[in-house]
Amino acid sequence: MQTLSRFGELEWFGLSAESNSVHGYLQVPRMKWRYKNRGEHTARLIEGAVREAHTQVEWTLDRTRRNWVLLPSRVIIEAQGLMSPAYSDVIHRIAMEDQGFCRRAIFDFDLIIACLQEVVIPESRHGDSPLEE
Repeated sequence: MQTLSRFGELEWFGLSAESNSVHGYLQVPRMKWRYKNRGEHTARLIEGAVREAHTQVEWTLDRTRRNWVLLPSRVIIEAQGLMSPAYSDVIHRIAMEDQGFCRRAIFDFDLIIACLQEVVIPESRHGDSPLEE
Protein backbone atom coordinates (compact mmCIF):
# COMPACT_ATOMS: atom_id res chain seq x y z
CA MET A 1 0.00 0.00 0.00
CA GLN A 2 2.83 2.40 0.85
CA THR A 3 4.41 1.71 -2.51
CA LEU A 4 1.26 2.67 -4.43
CA SER A 5 0.68 5.75 -2.25
CA ARG A 6 3.94 7.15 -3.60
CA PHE A 7 2.08 7.73 -6.90
CA GLY A 8 -0.98 9.44 -5.47
CA GLU A 9 -3.56 9.41 -2.73
CA LEU A 10 -5.26 6.04 -2.43
CA GLU A 11 -9.00 5.94 -1.99
CA TRP A 12 -9.22 2.15 -1.72
CA PHE A 13 -6.78 -0.79 -1.59
CA GLY A 14 -7.05 -4.60 -1.50
CA LEU A 15 -4.42 -7.33 -1.58
CA SER A 16 -4.87 -11.10 -1.71
CA ALA A 17 -3.04 -13.10 0.93
CA GLU A 18 -0.08 -15.20 -0.17
CA SER A 19 -1.50 -18.34 1.37
CA ASN A 20 -4.88 -19.66 2.41
CA SER A 21 -5.06 -19.24 6.19
CA VAL A 22 -7.24 -22.33 6.65
CA HIS A 23 -5.64 -24.83 4.26
CA GLY A 24 -2.14 -23.35 3.91
CA TYR A 25 -1.82 -23.57 0.12
CA LEU A 26 -0.37 -20.68 -1.88
CA GLN A 27 -2.82 -18.41 -3.68
CA VAL A 28 -2.66 -16.37 -6.87
CA PRO A 29 -1.42 -12.90 -5.88
CA ARG A 30 -3.47 -9.93 -7.02
CA MET A 31 -3.80 -6.34 -5.97
CA LYS A 32 -6.67 -3.90 -6.47
CA TRP A 33 -6.69 -0.19 -5.74
CA ARG A 34 -8.23 3.12 -6.63
CA TYR A 35 -6.63 6.56 -6.59
CA LYS A 36 -8.62 9.65 -5.68
CA ASN A 37 -7.27 11.25 -8.87
CA ARG A 38 -6.39 8.88 -11.69
CA GLY A 39 -3.84 10.51 -13.94
CA GLU A 40 -2.57 9.02 -17.16
CA HIS A 41 0.98 9.85 -16.10
CA THR A 42 0.53 7.70 -12.97
CA ALA A 43 -0.69 4.81 -15.09
CA ARG A 44 2.28 5.10 -17.45
CA LEU A 45 4.76 5.04 -14.56
CA ILE A 46 3.17 1.97 -12.99
CA GLU A 47 2.76 0.14 -16.30
CA GLY A 48 6.39 0.85 -17.13
CA ALA A 49 7.60 -0.58 -13.82
CA VAL A 50 5.46 -3.71 -14.26
CA ARG A 51 6.73 -4.13 -17.83
CA GLU A 52 10.39 -3.62 -16.80
CA ALA A 53 10.28 -6.20 -14.00
CA HIS A 54 11.89 -9.44 -15.16
CA THR A 55 9.03 -11.71 -14.12
CA GLN A 56 8.58 -15.43 -14.57
CA VAL A 57 4.91 -15.13 -15.51
CA GLU A 58 3.11 -12.50 -17.58
CA TRP A 59 1.27 -9.75 -15.66
CA THR A 60 -1.60 -7.42 -16.54
CA LEU A 61 -2.44 -4.04 -15.09
CA ASP A 62 -6.11 -3.63 -15.87
CA ARG A 63 -7.42 -0.10 -15.46
CA THR A 64 -10.55 -0.32 -17.56
CA ARG A 65 -12.77 0.16 -14.54
CA ARG A 66 -12.78 2.38 -11.49
CA ASN A 67 -10.43 0.07 -9.55
CA TRP A 68 -7.10 -0.83 -11.05
CA VAL A 69 -6.12 -4.50 -10.84
CA LEU A 70 -2.67 -6.07 -11.07
CA LEU A 71 -2.69 -9.83 -11.55
CA PRO A 72 -1.12 -12.63 -13.59
CA SER A 73 -2.42 -12.50 -17.16
CA ARG A 74 -3.18 -16.23 -17.02
CA VAL A 75 -6.18 -15.52 -14.80
CA ILE A 76 -7.72 -13.11 -17.29
CA ILE A 77 -7.06 -15.45 -20.21
CA GLU A 78 -8.48 -18.57 -18.54
CA ALA A 79 -11.47 -16.75 -17.05
CA GLN A 80 -12.04 -14.87 -20.32
CA GLY A 81 -12.04 -11.51 -18.55
CA LEU A 82 -12.14 -9.98 -15.10
CA MET A 83 -15.90 -9.63 -15.15
CA SER A 84 -16.47 -13.25 -16.12
CA PRO A 85 -18.51 -15.42 -13.73
CA ALA A 86 -15.62 -17.92 -14.02
CA TYR A 87 -13.07 -15.47 -12.53
CA SER A 88 -13.29 -16.73 -8.93
CA ASP A 89 -13.35 -20.36 -10.04
CA VAL A 90 -10.21 -19.85 -12.13
CA ILE A 91 -8.40 -18.23 -9.19
CA HIS A 92 -9.37 -21.16 -6.97
CA ARG A 93 -8.52 -23.83 -9.57
CA ILE A 94 -5.06 -22.40 -10.24
CA ALA A 95 -4.35 -22.28 -6.50
CA MET A 96 -5.49 -25.88 -6.03
CA GLU A 97 -3.86 -27.36 -9.14
CA ASP A 98 -0.73 -25.31 -9.81
CA GLN A 99 1.22 -24.37 -6.69
CA GLY A 100 4.34 -23.91 -8.83
CA PHE A 101 2.61 -21.14 -10.75
CA CYS A 102 1.46 -19.52 -7.50
CA ARG A 103 5.02 -19.69 -6.12
CA ARG A 104 6.45 -18.03 -9.26
CA ALA A 105 3.70 -15.38 -9.25
CA ILE A 106 4.30 -14.54 -5.58
CA PHE A 107 8.02 -14.17 -6.29
CA ASP A 108 7.16 -11.95 -9.27
CA PHE A 109 4.74 -9.88 -7.23
CA ASP A 110 7.47 -9.06 -4.71
CA LEU A 111 9.77 -8.14 -7.62
CA ILE A 112 7.12 -5.84 -9.12
CA ILE A 113 6.64 -4.09 -5.77
CA ALA A 114 10.42 -3.59 -5.52
CA CYS A 115 10.45 -2.10 -9.05
CA LEU A 116 7.58 0.23 -8.15
CA GLN A 117 9.52 1.40 -5.09
CA GLU A 118 12.42 2.38 -7.33
CA VAL A 119 10.38 4.47 -9.78
CA VAL A 120 11.53 8.08 -9.77
CA ILE A 121 8.48 10.27 -9.26
CA PRO A 122 8.78 13.72 -10.83
CA GLU A 123 8.69 16.74 -8.54
CA SER A 124 5.48 18.74 -8.66
CA ARG A 125 5.47 22.06 -10.42
CA HIS A 126 3.78 25.12 -8.98
CA GLY A 127 2.13 23.11 -6.21
CA ASP A 128 0.32 20.81 -8.65
CA SER A 129 0.81 17.07 -8.46
CA PRO A 130 2.70 15.91 -11.59
CA LEU A 131 0.82 12.62 -11.43
CA GLU A 132 -2.65 14.08 -11.74
CA GLU A 133 -4.00 15.21 -15.05
